[in-house]
Amino acid sequence: MDWQNWAEKNGIEAVTNPLQIAKLSQDYYHFSPVLTPLLQDKRADIVLKPATESEVIAIAQACVSTNTFLTIRGSGTGNYGQCVPLEGGVILDTTKLQKIIKLEPGLTTLEPGVKLAQLEQEAKGWEWRMVPSTVRTATIGGFIGGGSGGIGSILYGQLRDRGNLLGARVVTMTDPPSVVELEGEETQVINHSYGVNGIVTALTLPLAPAYPWDAYGIEFDDFDRAAEFALALGCADGILKRLISVFDRPIPQFFATLRGQIRQEQCLVLTLVNNTDRLSFCELARHYGGKANLLDKPINTIECTWNHTTLHARSSDPNFTYLQCIYPDLETVSKLRTKFKEEMVMHLEFIRQAGRVVAAAIPLIRFTNASRLTEIIHIHEAEGVFVANPHTYLLEDGGMKSIDREQLAFKQRVDPKGLMNPGKMRAWLELGR
Repeated sequence: MDWQNWAEKNGIEAVTNPLQIAKLSQDYYHFSPVLTPLLQDKRADIVLKPATESEVIAIAQACVSTNTFLTIRGSGTGNYGQCVPLEGGVILDTTKLQKIIKLEPGLTTLEPGVKLAQLEQEAKGWEWRMVPSTVRTATIGGFIGGGSGGIGSILYGQLRDRGNLLGARVVTMTDPPSVVELEGEETQVINHSYGVNGIVTALTLPLAPAYPWDAYGIEFDDFDRAAEFALALGCADGILKRLISVFDRPIPQFFATLRGQIRQEQCLVLTLVNNTDRLSFCELARHYGGKANLLDKPINTIECTWNHTTLHARSSDPNFTYLQCIYPDLETVSKLRTKFKEEMVMHLEFIRQAGRVVAAAIPLIRFTNASRLTEIIHIHEAEGVFVANPHTYLLEDGGMKSIDREQLAFKQRVDPKGLMNPGKMRAWLELGR
């Protein structure tokens, strides 16, 4: 099919320049030396940028009629190849779908191309419950499709927790395409689904009160003490916080935007704390022996945490890669930190999980080879650590760990030909055809 001619006839913006197509066929999979050789040469044939749901429907119909693979893309800030087209075909770039359909106290319905930062500028007293560290560039559709949590997860848990996604509008890849409305728990079928089962054209999500957040860097001589303080802060229900990140040496040295505000040779905790809780917060920091420094720009703090930490580290030393973990307790953190002291640099992100504050982590790994990386993962798992493997592009092999039959059934219903983001869903490869 002559997609360029088709796009012109239908008034849909198309990207045909090979260099631009190559760029829009990638994300940050290069964080993984395992994924890089598997994905670096993958390219779409064309990128289409619909501006309305009717244009999305037209693209879906054309792909179904011609048996063309379709991969959905937001801003491409994911790390696992979620939006990389393994089999070529069409990339549907959602970034022109930017309409905020409804915005009211505590609730919004909006198109998937709305950038997270854009909504927070317009919400006036409200903010997202959680955002990734890429908040300035990420789209809400990309975050729901490929993310799991972030800044705010210490208060509201993760995206899959009940109540954090309220509804979705999905265009099917059937002949003819239809529009499916999902509400409540049934929306989980498209949550963190890599866009394998329907084209999301609208999302309904809750908002949180926007507190006046202050950013702090708390210096510690000892990592274990920093982690103990972070856990205590997480459990201090009277102190509102949006972020608690802990970094072992030498990670703080990678944070160029914080130079002059912290001593970068120390272990460090970065937090966002409600301004009116500053007294109680600073007292708690002193109790654990930490020195609290008020930082000048909260966005600079956010962009040192979560997966941005890995980005900064790799800018200094490209041999760094990473894992994504949830540790059962701080004793296990300390044990594995000691065991892998030559290969792993600890980075914790505290979150709320089933009502309990836990130490999630994105530790840096000095990569030697894939076999050793797998061995490190297995040793972690043997110690009771949950590892969401970031070195696979298969949906179930990352954090899910098992086949979700409801998600598979929904894909069979809305994408019976298996045209959407092929090769990413183990359930479809093994059971769906």
